[in-house]
Amino acid sequence: MILYIHGFSSCGWGHKSLQLRYFFGTSQVIAPDLPFTPDAAIRHLQNLLHRYPVKALIGASLGGFYAAHLNTMRSLPSVLINPVVHPGRLQVEFAGTHRRWCDNMFFEVDTAYLDALNAMQRKQLRDNEHYLVLLQQGDEVLDYRQAEAFYSHHHIVSLPGGDHRFSDIGNQLPLIADWLRRKGALPSE
Repeated sequence: MILYIHGFSSCGWGHKSLQLRYFFGTSQVIAPDLPFTPDAAIRHLQNLLHRYPVKALIGASLGGFYAAHLNTMRSLPSVLINPVVHPGRLQVEFAGTHRRWCDNMFFEVDTAYLDALNAMQRKQLRDNEHYLVLLQQGDEVLDYRQAEAFYSHHHIVSLPGGDHRFSDIGNQLPLIADWLRRKGALPSE
């Protein structure tokens, strides 16, 4: 089973999660709408990891950051899609009120929100962590080179063009499946 972790102001039923469900099967992908605050989001994700037989994480943007944080507690093969590396720094410019696109619910990015992200910040990864990092160099929100540097000892696929949403994720699903099989997170074909 795969736990998909969406990004900032996104939802569990977005384009990427629907593509994952279609490819891997609806019963094989959990894709929740996360609580708005980082601490509540991590608690929710930890509860899901205790309740379901999750074998892999797939996180997009802030969800990639959350996946790397979850791996401090329980190392799972993780696919990171245009992951943010230092969200506490980036989100300073996002301080204020925001609306989640799928349900129009409002949430606040304030000092406590940023402090929670900074408390989760990792200086380095452990040797027993395994990441496939998918980057699009045309990402208009994040500098892909930060993720290339931070995850440099892991499997990185850095593609020219594209966008932050990684709109053509469907093209990468066979690669994701193959990598997850090699890591033992999916059964062999």
